Amino acid sequence: MQIACEDGRVFLAPAGRTALVAIDMQRDFLEDGGFCAAAGDDVALLRTAIPKVAALSAAARRAGWTLIHTREGYAPDMSDASAMKRERKVAGRDGPLGRFLIRGEAGHDFIPELMPHQGEIVVDKPGFGAFHRTDLQAKLTALGIDRLILCGITTQCCVQSTMREAVDRGFYCLTVADACAAFEPAVHAAALTLIRAENNLFGWIADTEAVVAAAGSSSAAA
Repeated sequence: MQIACEDGRVFLAPAGRTALVAIDMQRDFLEDGGFCAAAGDDVALLRTAIPKVAALSAAARRAGWTLIHTREGYAPDMSDASAMKRERKVAGRDGPLGRFLIRGEAGHDFIPELMPHQGEIVVDKPGFGAFHRTDLQAKLTALGIDRLILCGITTQCCVQSTMREAVDRGFYCLTVADACAAFEPAVHAAALTLIRAENNLFGWIADTEAVVAAAGSSSAAA
């Protein structure tokens, strides 16, 4: 399967070797009662990614790609949070959806529009990158996956942290530009510029339409 990228290159995404990684589409980040809204951020900007991630998820299921859903969150006693995060009170405060970014609280869960399907992989990560203190690499290796299609929020933080971790581990990475979002458009754009730097040092960039089209072509061919 071939995905047309923004620069004319092609990203190869064979079904048995490719995973779509939907990053942190959680209530705490995307709903009015969550962590980000309580911090004064405009979650409407992040919510623009929801229909794109939904379209990618549907396409991935048609194409036979593995789906991986990540959530940032911490143990109730914050034992898996760094001292810096505990000091800055990144998580654990009370909010309308429960304690912010604490596993098991309502705000930690996925938004209703993007709940994982049965059998899809959920990675609960105590940090920004999806490989940090998780078994994600072991799961990918066991499945024979070496190609990741990345989407979610936020572009410059958890999406790019995961991408950098993946590239260092030898994974081929495609970032779906319009299926990621940040609180500031300029920050989103800058994060994509970093991927393009030095002859696309951090991989490939495409848009949702190109990925969905490739998945549709594969489905039709099957």
